[in-house]
Amino acid sequence: MEPIRVGLVADPASPTAVARRMTNLVPPGAAGRGGWDIQLLSEPFTLGNEDVDTALSRLRTERSRRQWELVIGVTELPLRDDDGGYLLAAIDPQRQSAVLSLPALGGFRVQTRARDAVRGLISGMTEPRSSEEQRVPLPGLSGRGRVLMGMVLANRPWLLAAGLKSALVAALATGAVATIQPTVWQLAASLSGWRLVVATIASIMIVVAWIVIDGELWDRPENGSAQARERSRLYNTSTLLTLTAGVVICYAVLYVVNLAWALFVLNPDVLGGSLGESAGYGDLFVLTWFVASVATLGGALGTGLESDEAIRAAAYSKREEVRRARLAAEPA
Repeated sequence: MEPIRVGLVADPASPTAVARRMTNLVPPGAAGRGGWDIQLLSEPFTLGNEDVDTALSRLRTERSRRQWELVIGVTELPLRDDDGGYLLAAIDPQRQSAVLSLPALGGFRVQTRARDAVRGLISGMTEPRSSEEQRVPLPGLSGRGRVLMGMVLANRPWLLAAGLKSALVAALATGAVATIQPTVWQLAASLSGWRLVVATIASIMIVVAWIVIDGELWDRPENGSAQARERSRLYNTSTLLTLTAGVVICYAVLYVVNLAWALFVLNPDVLGGSLGESAGYGDLFVLTWFVASVATLGGALGTGLESDEAIRAAAYSKREEVRRARLAAEPA
């Protein structure tokens, strides 16, 4: 018997990477009408301001065009029901189409959860228990937190360093010079622990704000509706959390490199002689801490963004612009 032809339409970037590993799915228990022939198509099929029915309609159009028997869309966007609640998936068994929201799977074990979800969606549509459209909701506040975590990890904050390469190099150079300056030694020694903590937090926040402003990453509601405002809040929160995580990673790298440099070029006795008091290796750690904060500001604000693509990947609003442009260019 011929396998069931299943179309898997995935948003570009992360959803496509997840979907690409699902083309070898088989029916539960290896049962079914000769198995599944899953074909992957990487292209956007919905926008953040559109309802679920619009996404399902586009998927059905693609199914007819490519002569698939079933179609499933895998999107990086959060899906919302008519009452404003977040959805994991929406299924239309009668018209053989479904859409899955990856952020609703949370931030961990996304690949495994996505495989299980897609397998369940295909099985459910090949042997439907009901012909009515079904929607799988997430619970209240915990659902919003789960979606937000999924969005942040979908932004891949650990890749942000690619967009800050020039800033990171400049910060390393700034830190290398500052580490051997007696004036910097005296400033670091004069600061209490809470001041160093404030300096760290302030430097990270200023760099995040600079990236948002320079990259024009702040999303504004398209209209005054509550749904549009909530979507913008969600996009902006995920962007800020993504950038903060990425800058913290860069800060940690900067600290480790500067610490290695300080341990190599500085002797605690030299540091103590300049300060007029005894100094140990612990003072080098404190010095590096202060230098990391100063260098983060000096390096980041003194250079531009290395890669617009890497910065754009950290913001849902920017990817939304790309998605909108691609959908507008498609023939009706």
